[in-house]
Amino acid sequence: MEGPSGVVFPQTGGTRSTTALGRAVVADALRAVDPVGARAAEHETNWRHGYLHHFRRLVEAGLLSRDAALTVARDGLASLHARMRYLPAEGAEVDLDRVFDLADPEPLATATVTGAGEVDRGLSLPYRGQRLRGDDLRRRLDAWVDAGVIEPSCAEAVGAVLANPDWLDLRDQRIVVLGAGAEMGPLPSVLRWGGEVVAVDLPRPDIWRRLLRTARRHGGRLHLPVRPGTAGDDAALAAGAGADLLHRLPQAAAWLRGLDGRLVLGNYVYADGATNVRVATAVDALTVHLTGRRPDVALAFLATPTDVYAVPAEAVAHAERGYAARGLARRSLRVLSGGRLLHRNYPPDADSGINDSLVPQQGPNYALAKRLQRWRAAVARDAGTTVSFTVAPPTRTRSVLRNRALAAAYAGAHRFGIEVFEPATSNTLMAALLVHDLRTGGGPAQAHPWRDEAYAAAHGGLWRVPYAPRSALGLAVLLGLGGARA
Repeated sequence: MEGPSGVVFPQTGGTRSTTALGRAVVADALRAVDPVGARAAEHETNWRHGYLHHFRRLVEAGLLSRDAALTVARDGLASLHARMRYLPAEGAEVDLDRVFDLADPEPLATATVTGAGEVDRGLSLPYRGQRLRGDDLRRRLDAWVDAGVIEPSCAEAVGAVLANPDWLDLRDQRIVVLGAGAEMGPLPSVLRWGGEVVAVDLPRPDIWRRLLRTARRHGGRLHLPVRPGTAGDDAALAAGAGADLLHRLPQAAAWLRGLDGRLVLGNYVYADGATNVRVATAVDALTVHLTGRRPDVALAFLATPTDVYAVPAEAVAHAERGYAARGLARRSLRVLSGGRLLHRNYPPDADSGINDSLVPQQGPNYALAKRLQRWRAAVARDAGTTVSFTVAPPTRTRSVLRNRALAAAYAGAHRFGIEVFEPATSNTLMAALLVHDLRTGGGPAQAHPWRDEAYAAAHGGLWRVPYAPRSALGLAVLLGLGGARA
């Protein structure tokens, strides 16, 4: 059962069922391209565990052609928007497409904080206690490529930013960070480079105190939504700041519509459980609304590495070389487990492949929330919008480490050639890729949406390791238990 107001799941048999919504949206997304798959999703009786197969099928169905991939994306988004509802704090429930017809009685004002720190005019990356610049950073990128941790196109894109330090001057853009307090967002980097950040997060003073400290430390400018009349020191600003996308979406939309300059709408929101789908839907509705009224809006997304992706032939070949070179212990373990453990990442002689890194512990709501972002990125790019979409590496964020099994798996992942990043390394690397995309019109044009998703991916090694990730997950958990406790 969901909360009493804001973006909510539709009523199904007297309850607001996350399972019914997820099953229906996946089925609708598949229906035109894969009707058999659509029926299978509709009749799945154990969605909590059976969703893995259906989310893989969404990717496989889209590989038929560019049109097929876009049809899946458009139909999935249309289904979600048709089904989800908005329930104001006062008043009757409305369809999602009528949210922005509602007026909020308390419009937001804007406060601006200018940092006192020096502006960093060159790209640098924090990594294992050092700050890598210039040739040191290039060598680290090359080492990651050699180890299969990032795609070569990722190193090329970051290298282009290194070669063009003037790209880091983002004063000509307003980077809207939805979920400004998220560990993976670009807010610290953009402020370090002297840019303009529009921060959107919940009205929680602890979040805003932290963001204001970051803004004061760097050389950029932070624009934040505040209650009218809010003024004074940082304590007063933190107490009056915040915009609630989930429960007061019209209020947040009106504030963003009124901002000057070119907006880059960055989606970095996250919530636990079913709320993640609700807030992801709120952001998607906001995205449609703003892009329809401000054609110059650019979009930015960070994709999770724990999903299903089509990957290039080079990644498959890399994984196959590792599989052929595996040691006796791992070959024996596969035999002793009856083939359940450590099976190969891709079929023999595959050209491009399907990497299935979905993690059951994250659940179907997380998978749906992240898939919505992929669908929106594909549809928006096809419509001519500048889109930055990058697969981010596995990262030791607070939300991941709260899950004991995932924390243990991350602690043991290096045994299988997967590098798990610290948040400061990830968010700086992803911010550099955002800069690349904004300065190159969204990166090079690709023939198919799956290639857009694969471009510049920093998957941590999941695409290029010898073993299918789920077949090694249990072993990684066991090997990492000690490290996770530490």
